[in-house]
Amino acid sequence: MRPASALTPLALALSMALFLPACSKPAGDAGAPAATEAAAAATPEQIKAESERLNAWFDAKYEEQLQFSPIQLSFQGRKELNDQIDDMSEAGIRKQLAWLEASVKEMESTFDYARLDPETQLSWDLWKRQYESARDGMPFLADGYPFDQMSGMQNLVPTFLINFHQVDDEKDYLAYVSRLQKVPVVFDQLLERTRASTAQGIRPPKFAYEGVLDQSKKVVTGAPFTDGPDSALWADAQAKADALAKDGKVTAERAAELKELAKKALLENVAPGYARVIAFAEEELPKAAVNATGVGTTHPNGKAYYEYQLKQNTTTDMTAEQIHELGLSEVARLRGELEALQKKMGIEGDLQAFFEHVRNDPARVYPNTDAGRQAYIDQATADIANIKKHLPEYFGLMPKADLVVKRVEAFREQPGAAQHYYPSTPDGSRPGVYYAHLSDMNAMPKTELEVIAYHEGLPGHHMQIAIAQELTGIPKFRTQYNTTAYAEGWGLYSEWLAKEIPDTYKTDYAEYGRLMSEMWRAIRLVVDTGLHAKGWTEQQAIDYFTANSSVPAAAVKSEVQRYLVNPGQATAYKIGMIKIQDLRKKAEAELGDKFDIRGFHDTVLGGGAMPLDLLEKRVDRWIAEKKAAA
Repeated sequence: MRPASALTPLALALSMALFLPACSKPAGDAGAPAATEAAAAATPEQIKAESERLNAWFDAKYEEQLQFSPIQLSFQGRKELNDQIDDMSEAGIRKQLAWLEASVKEMESTFDYARLDPETQLSWDLWKRQYESARDGMPFLADGYPFDQMSGMQNLVPTFLINFHQVDDEKDYLAYVSRLQKVPVVFDQLLERTRASTAQGIRPPKFAYEGVLDQSKKVVTGAPFTDGPDSALWADAQAKADALAKDGKVTAERAAELKELAKKALLENVAPGYARVIAFAEEELPKAAVNATGVGTTHPNGKAYYEYQLKQNTTTDMTAEQIHELGLSEVARLRGELEALQKKMGIEGDLQAFFEHVRNDPARVYPNTDAGRQAYIDQATADIANIKKHLPEYFGLMPKADLVVKRVEAFREQPGAAQHYYPSTPDGSRPGVYYAHLSDMNAMPKTELEVIAYHEGLPGHHMQIAIAQELTGIPKFRTQYNTTAYAEGWGLYSEWLAKEIPDTYKTDYAEYGRLMSEMWRAIRLVVDTGLHAKGWTEQQAIDYFTANSSVPAAAVKSEVQRYLVNPGQATAYKIGMIKIQDLRKKAEAELGDKFDIRGFHDTVLGGGAMPLDLLEKRVDRWIAEKKAAA
């Protein structure tokens, strides 16, 4: 799972309301024949010159776009707006959209699409789509939830400041304090938008408010806010100042003064900001649904909103009904594979008996202790190390940035919540992080440890995102582009690909975990559409999930609650995986013994993230080039 923070500046601001991926609906082929004809008339020199000119323009425009998002700059390891936080007001979002619209008009009036090479035409398509995506999402600005239990701003602020605001000198520390002072500003912007939503009867389920309350109170519990051990932010502020003193960047006296500045900001800015979020959540809690259903039922324009979310997340024109039917078909297929595995393992009874056998086996979980948690991290690290050893057999492109496995910070840790990945910096100086929720080890079975490590780490999200960020020869904006179906489709494809890599899934239980992980994503197709298009309740979704998997109860509940606050996102995984698998089958069939797995993977990863229809065009072009060379 890739976090909202790994988006373009406008998508990051919108993601607090829409969880908007930086992509748009598949473009039609209108005008393509004329473009091809015109391109044929252009000389190679003209195509090269026009492509170079547009690529330089893209880089200049992306630098302008980044100025809208100090947070995104920091995620990229840059410090020029290190004392600022993004403007997430509706006015701020509309300002960014107007800028993006103007940029597209400038691109179309200044450059000739027909005189671009194929890679630069792809960049043109992607630049235009991020605008179309944001434009098409504006009618649904009130439909998202800026504060929820999954990716609300109450969660992002401390996560970002602790893990991604780098402090290498006194100036960086003062910027850190400045950001602490601005916390209530961004909270108030989002609260204003949220109140506009609740005025229309749009609010998340009760559990979302409960999560916001729990997380917010944890952030402002402990010193200097209350009695007790240091809060996470205060511990971080002290550690950053102490590190400066230890490295000789400031004197011990100055470090003490910096700490006092941070403490003042925590008490005078952060605490009141969180108090307003807490008060709002407490006020809304009694009005929120307990056994909630999806946006198609609860939002005034929910049907249109969900259709939009499906289009953005899958980058296809598939309807909710088509996705639901695909999910039912995939669940049936995977049940058959699980039944075959059950027979091989000699476990009696029906599939539910198999699930119960796995669920109740105490050897399938680590102890619910700190030693058990460390054992989980150590094993995930070892499994990733094995993959790393074999990567050159399957990939030509390699990430420079390292990958580490960490436990989620206590203030945002949730039993059974989805593991996730935070990207490395483009220069590789900060490693990528695979985060695991380890507060309840009973919700983290060993059977799924290996497969999730492959999805979040290698050859999954870290491989894809780090390579994209490190790419050269394409415009910078493409190295940061995100499309959910591509990114999550690659993550799920990676789970399947790992089966071909030596020393993986060596036990029947590990293979069970792989099948169950894929089943998990197939169930998502059924459950997400069930909730948001068919009016299923949270309990109905939980019941379906439980009937078809052995996923622990806490994880099932967390999953279904995630789908309820983030409509459509869960459908992207399986649809993206199936597309990548189909493209590989097509390449294998057409190229025969000329098929090269390294070349195929480099083609998929070597252009950065993109909508699935554009990925298909890219792979088709690679197939054609290989045939021509042969």
